[in-house]
Amino acid sequence: MDLFAQCMIVEVCLAFGMTGLFWPEKLLPVFEVLMFPWVASYRMVRAHSVATLALSLILILQLFTGPA
Repeated sequence: MDLFAQCMIVEVCLAFGMTGLFWPEKLLPVFEVLMFPWVASYRMVRAHSVATLALSLILILQLFTGPA
């Protein structure tokens, strides 16, 4: 079950990362709600998308290398 959960987290990270890079206007309303005191911008959405893709890459590498 742990492997399944980690695979699902990787898939969600990949989905949000790619969506933020290709269609930032679709994620902008979500960021406006989540980051309430700050103004959401396309630059911020793209930066978070790149960070999400980096996180998914780290999780995929952890899946292939096994537990530490």
